[in-house]
Amino acid sequence: MLRICALYPDLMNIYADRGNLLLLERRCGWRGIGFEVTAAGLGDPIDPDAHDLFYLGGGQDSDQLLCAQDLVQTKRDALHGAAAAGKVVLGVCGGYQLLGHSYAFGEEEVPGVGLVDLLTVRSEDGPRLIGNVAIEVQLPDTDRPHVLAGFENHGGRTHLGAGEQPLGRVLRGHGNTGVSGFEGVIRDGVIGTYLHGPLLPKNAWFADWLVQRALGLATLEPLDDALEDAAHAAARGAAGV
Repeated sequence: MLRICALYPDLMNIYADRGNLLLLERRCGWRGIGFEVTAAGLGDPIDPDAHDLFYLGGGQDSDQLLCAQDLVQTKRDALHGAAAAGKVVLGVCGGYQLLGHSYAFGEEEVPGVGLVDLLTVRSEDGPRLIGNVAIEVQLPDTDRPHVLAGFENHGGRTHLGAGEQPLGRVLRGHGNTGVSGFEGVIRDGVIGTYLHGPLLPKNAWFADWLVQRALGLATLEPLDDALEDAAHAAARGAAGV
C-alpha cells in the first residue's frame, strides 16, 4: 500500500495540484496497489513512519505564510526524520520553496524546513516567471533522461546551495531563477519543482517513479500508457520541445 501524507491540502492547492494525488491513486489502483491519503493541516502532528510519501502543493503568499509557520513549529522534525529514513517528500511551487531555508518577499521572510540548501527571494524588479516549461531530467535508477513538462507561475527566484543538485535542465521556460538554466532540486527522495499543470497527469512516468521509489520496489507492472504518452507529447509540443 502507498501511504501518502497530504500537507495542508485545503490551503496549498492552486493550479489543481490535488490532481497529482488523484493520478497517483489511479496508477496504484490499476496495478492493484492499495492507496491511502492522510491529510495533515494546521496544528496536526505527523508521524514520519506512518507514510511513504509526503506531498506539499502550492499556495497564495498569505496561505503559504500560515503553513510555513506551522511546518516549522509542528512538522519540521518529523519531515527531517522521514527524509533521513528515505521517504519521498515532494514539494510543488510554494511547497518547493518551503523545502529550503526561507522565502523572502518584501519585508516578510517565510521560514522553511531546511530539508535542502536553497533560498528563495521574490523579485521586486523582474517579471513573474510564467509559461509552459519543459526540463530534461535523469532520475536515480533510470536508464535514460526523460522530459518533464508543465506550467510555471512564480515571482520567487530560487537559488540552490553549491552542493545541491537541480531536478533538471531547462529546455523551455524559466526554471529556478530565469537565468540559471536549471529547474527544481533533488536530494535523495526530497524533490522540489515549480511545475504545475498539474505535474503528474502530464508526466505519468514520473508518477510511476515516485510510487516505485516510495515503496522501495525494483519494478512496477507496466501499464498501457498510449493515452498518457500522447498527452505528454502534446504537452511537450505546447512547450516547444
